Amino acid sequence: MLFAAGFGSRMRPMTDVIPKPLVRVADQALLDHALELVTPDIADTCVINTHYFADQIQDHVRGKPIQLSYEPTLLDTGGGLKNALPLLPSASVFTLNTDAVWTGENPLAQLKDHWDPNRMDALLLLAAPEHAIGHKGNGDFLCDPNMQLSWGPGAVYLGAQIIKTSAVESIKDDVFSMRKVWDQLLNAGRLYGVIHAGQWCDVGYPEAIETAEALLADDRS
Repeated sequence: MLFAAGFGSRMRPMTDVIPKPLVRVADQALLDHALELVTPDIADTCVINTHYFADQIQDHVRGKPIQLSYEPTLLDTGGGLKNALPLLPSASVFTLNTDAVWTGENPLAQLKDHWDPNRMDALLLLAAPEHAIGHKGNGDFLCDPNMQLSWGPGAVYLGAQIIKTSAVESIKDDVFSMRKVWDQLLNAGRLYGVIHAGQWCDVGYPEAIETAEALLADDRS
């Protein structure tokens, strides 16, 4: 599932007329950068949630094998995923934010390679702060030697994960953050992380576009 429903407030004034996933970086919409990661060997179902300028997202992906999960009111990340689960017939799903660009290994492939459902209910992709370009803050998680997670100023969450659908369905609310799910999994010792083999750039605000384009140009050269 790709998250594309939000207002993109940090990206204004660009997002006064288009949704943030359609902001262009290196001559390509952010949404298309994300869709390139969803290769056939990664997933056979792709769902995008929509709300703000939903018609523009719909027009952009018309003709592609993608399902849309429209939210009349915003449901936040956890609620948005829960709302889309009827379109995602699997015991576990990938989720991916659409406001970033990546270098290095495909982040979804890396998650898939490290996924162990016997130990994990969610596996989050992380990076050391120096590899999370444009991130503002002190990091999100501390990792023990087995990559089991706890909250703390350490590695940065990169907006990509595998999570069991049962963990999301256990939340009774309709509107909730993914953090509410993670809190439960953390307390149960079922929340894990893996460090991304590459770099990541947050493209959440206008000044980051030039930074992201430079990162991609360096990677391609």
